[in-house]
Amino acid sequence: MSGGSTVGSFAVADYVVFALMLLVSAAVGVYYAWTDRSQRSSGDFLTGGRRLTALPVSMSLTASFMSAITVLANPAEVYRYGASIGYYAVSYVFTMLVTSEVFLPVFYKLSITSTYEYLELRFNRATRLLGTMLFIVQTILYTGIVIYAPALALNQVTGMDLWGAVISTGVVCTFYCTMGGLKAVVWTDVIQLGVMLAGFLAVIIRSVVLQGGVITIISDSQHGGRLNLTDFDANPLRRHTFWTLSIGGTFIWLSVYGINQAQVQRYISCKNMTHARLSLYINLLGLWSVLVSSVFAGMCLFSVYKSCDPWTTGLISAPDQLMPYLVMDILGDYPGLPGLFVAAAYSGSLSTVSSSINALAAVTVEDIIRPYSNFSEKHLSWISKGMSLFYGVLCIGMAGLASLMGGILQATISIFGIIGGPLLGLFTLGILCPLANSKGALSGLVSGLALSLWVGIGAQIYPPPPDMSRPLPLSTDGCNFTMTTHGLNWTSSALPSAGNHSSYLFSQTMTLQLMLRKEDTSFYYLIKMLKGRIKSRSGHLDLKKNRDMTFGNANPAFSDFELDLAKTNIS
Repeated sequence: MSGGSTVGSFAVADYVVFALMLLVSAAVGVYYAWTDRSQRSSGDFLTGGRRLTALPVSMSLTASFMSAITVLANPAEVYRYGASIGYYAVSYVFTMLVTSEVFLPVFYKLSITSTYEYLELRFNRATRLLGTMLFIVQTILYTGIVIYAPALALNQVTGMDLWGAVISTGVVCTFYCTMGGLKAVVWTDVIQLGVMLAGFLAVIIRSVVLQGGVITIISDSQHGGRLNLTDFDANPLRRHTFWTLSIGGTFIWLSVYGINQAQVQRYISCKNMTHARLSLYINLLGLWSVLVSSVFAGMCLFSVYKSCDPWTTGLISAPDQLMPYLVMDILGDYPGLPGLFVAAAYSGSLSTVSSSINALAAVTVEDIIRPYSNFSEKHLSWISKGMSLFYGVLCIGMAGLASLMGGILQATISIFGIIGGPLLGLFTLGILCPLANSKGALSGLVSGLALSLWVGIGAQIYPPPPDMSRPLPLSTDGCNFTMTTHGLNWTSSALPSAGNHSSYLFSQTMTLQLMLRKEDTSFYYLIKMLKGRIKSRSGHLDLKKNRDMTFGNANPAFSDFELDLAKTNIS
């Protein structure tokens, strides 16, 4: 702890816990491969037959992009820069509102499997293919790094075999994706989210016990400047402020929840739109839980090492090793608990990689193979499984390539944001702007990509100065040893802060299904219901209402039809 002594390594019990997590994930794939062995179409494999309910889908949505990078980087972020990343909670709310009211209704009512099918329906095939290729490049690059970077950080601190972990997680992930399809991916995500939260809780509970209570950890964080939650600086060049995280974060997460195939594929697999909307809002609770856990874990990290920073002293070589170091330091005497945390980190990797593999298989089959072939649904189902296997192997290979990238690692992961922004703009243009055409869409996408690349590459070449990033001070005053040369040969890794439509005949006329209508939103029905209640309570007199209704006619003088006395027998 504050003494800064070296920490232990993995025990047998830790490997057992880690292996158990992999075994359970593989078993889920086998189960769904058996129960759904009669599935005949690629749609059953890629969307679960559109029969899923809100709760498991919501947990899968949460786990999909809460990767091992979240487990390792968020606490390190709080340790170095403070708890301001908690403002992401605000961006999550805006993201779910916009996604459920703008993007979900359009995608769900079209019953599409790939989000890029929409681009052909709305614009043309060239736009669809360009969007598909950008997504494939973006996802393969990101997924390889999601496998490799956490494995490297964990290996350097725990001594867990690097390539054994990379290959075992990659193989297990590919196995259950190929065998069980989307249902297996969703239910393993549910299990993996539970493991992630359990790993955080193990660290938090032990830290609270060691430090003498939650109040002590909060007090240490306050005195160390880590509770910097009042930063409302409007300068967009500042690293993290309320505005950059709440507004900028909304656009980041909209590019994930609004249009990313991995997320859209989940909520459109729900059995109706109500379940799809509900899955997004329940997922909001999951996102908040992971965010609060990671932020408080970062506060625990600072409280334990406030007087002896292991990074400054050279006990670790990069900030992403802080959490594994803490785990081995405070949980090393409890066999199995370090294994639980490592299982939590790799659960984050598995959930992200499995989502990516399933999404890559979906867009390849629906956007590249189906429109140009005449395969039956049964053959397409087998092709979908083959593509899952292919992309699983490719992502493991990409993890190997990431090990050779060195300084390019950070730049490569930035591609996720560089591509996501222009694609979000393209889909938003199609849904909200009826006058937009294919020429405008393609030119906007290409120019948006060029601008994003310019900004992204520029940020790597010219990193922000310290007065913009404002790292908080770290102390070594409490260390009781003298650092000379460290015995471990560590290298640094950098983690980021954060149906066949080809036969359709298209005309110039815009179909209403491709645009967002007021009837698609929840607010429309809410306002309509409120108006109905107001009218029912007003009770005003309407003299025109029921004007054709007849009342009594016993007296001929007041009858509303003419009496013909000539036809009577009265003399």
